[in-house]
Amino acid sequence: MAFSAEVKGELCRPHISRRCCAQAEAYGALLFCGAFHPRQARIVTECPALKERLPVLFKKAFKLSFDQLPEPGEGKGAFLIEDPAKLRAVFDAFDLDQDASVSLHINLALLEEEHCRAAFLRGAFLAGGSVTDPMKGYHLELATSHYHVGRELPALLREAGFEPKETQRKGNRVVYFKQSHHIEDFLTYLGAPVAAMAVMNAKLERDLQGRVNRQVNCDSANLDKTVAAAREQLAAIQRLRELGRLDSLPDKLQEAARLRMDHPELNLAQLGALCDPAVSKSALNHRMRKLMEMAGDAGHEAV
Repeated sequence: MAFSAEVKGELCRPHISRRCCAQAEAYGALLFCGAFHPRQARIVTECPALKERLPVLFKKAFKLSFDQLPEPGEGKGAFLIEDPAKLRAVFDAFDLDQDASVSLHINLALLEEEHCRAAFLRGAFLAGGSVTDPMKGYHLELATSHYHVGRELPALLREAGFEPKETQRKGNRVVYFKQSHHIEDFLTYLGAPVAAMAVMNAKLERDLQGRVNRQVNCDSANLDKTVAAAREQLAAIQRLRELGRLDSLPDKLQEAARLRMDHPELNLAQLGALCDPAVSKSALNHRMRKLMEMAGDAGHEAV
């Protein structure tokens, strides 16, 4: 999860100047956190940057503090609000019903401004998102336990110009991206251009490595073919020599046979360059085929 931590660290660096954006980011975090209902709000994270940001964010958004903060140190920690007055203030800010029987929805009326939509999605990713190290693969997801929130999020993303995919996993609604350019665009939208550039560079590096590997495999296959062909040619030349026919061949065929025996490691193009005068790969291939045909015919005659 190292890359996810780096992305979240980048997202947590900018200062929030607008209160509406602070509320939108807190809204996203609450809808995608560990628990958010009329009796409790609990955000669990192991990201150091988010641990620093949340108290400042909630003070800016709601003018309140958490009832419980994580223990100092690394590892997962929980931010908790259980005070009824504080919870009422949070629910009222988002025009949410505190009736426990009412399912949570995304109040799109609070996200009409572009900067507020970006802040909401940033909060959702910080609390309930993850992204794979781009050197290993391409996958970014947002997960929530609130069914309707998970169903409404894709519409919000499409309104912002994205094309997400959806699935259900262990009781959570998961919205995700699998294409590198979609992940780059989404990270840029959230406010993490450095991370987006890292994804782009990783894709370029992986594509380059893939091309190199394919070229190496192709070269290896070609080398195998060259070695196999050279063996067949040498066997034919040796056969002609054993039958005493090598010295009676036309000069061009004798030259081809001599060069092959002297340079068994070279391909036909390289051998052709050594001929006097130099000949093309096609011309030398014709001579080698002639030698092999003559060796085959000689073998039949010997039988």
